[in-house]
Amino acid sequence: MAKLIAEKDNPQADVIYGTAVTELARYKDLFIPYKPKDFDKIGAEFKDPDGYWTAIDMYVAAFCINKERLAQKELPMHLSWADLTKPIYQGEIIMPNPGSSGTGYLQITSLLLDMGIKEGKEDCWEFLKKLDSNIVEYTNSGSAPAKLASTGEVAIGVSFGYRVAKQMADGFPVEMAFPAEGSGYELEANALVKGANHPESAKRFLDWAISENAMKAYSKYKIMVTREGIASEASIPLPPAEEVKLAKMDFEWSAKNKTAIVEKWTSLFQDKTVPE
Repeated sequence: MAKLIAEKDNPQADVIYGTAVTELARYKDLFIPYKPKDFDKIGAEFKDPDGYWTAIDMYVAAFCINKERLAQKELPMHLSWADLTKPIYQGEIIMPNPGSSGTGYLQITSLLLDMGIKEGKEDCWEFLKKLDSNIVEYTNSGSAPAKLASTGEVAIGVSFGYRVAKQMADGFPVEMAFPAEGSGYELEANALVKGANHPESAKRFLDWAISENAMKAYSKYKIMVTREGIASEASIPLPPAEEVKLAKMDFEWSAKNKTAIVEKWTSLFQDKTVPE
């Protein structure tokens, strides 16, 4: 997105492919509305009604739990966000920075929304302060916490489902858990760039990107795809989407308030972010 914004007066790209909806919704002025072929096969909650973006799949917040370290520390396995604020987990948690990681941002916004930030309940930031007291560091990527938990650096890496499943498939002694309160999630979506040099080719690509063939390919790696009638066929240990309790997200709100949320979060917690 930073590259697209920098090049807005002379676009070097025709298409945005698989970028977080929260980012696309912030910068609609950089795109041209386009409803790809089979737009009607995509659920209403997975597309902009005017065609500014069309989502293809979803990634979901998940905890990567190192079973060996958990047993060594005699810590309980089944977890919620509320559990992670308990003193027994002090120094045993790593999670992403919401300012640099889309995974980190969806985790923070899911908590803020669940606790009533839209209704003006500022005490939800107090919950994040309690959580922060147990966190060793904030990483710049969403996959790093799962990797660090896999090697036993901490007991719990707050990451996303696919990365945790990949670590499990690769033989690390980890287990996946989803927050009892509901897992925050993000949609990956496509858009047609305003000023595209090859608009007709871009439209053909966008048509293909939500086709049945493309969606079946995504389904091998994702917990859910957005085209109706196509279930996940992931070969790694991802649970069916219907078995995961999802948080109530508001992507328009998350997009509109991202700058303010990240600035406030940074003012409170930036000192634990470690360069990778």
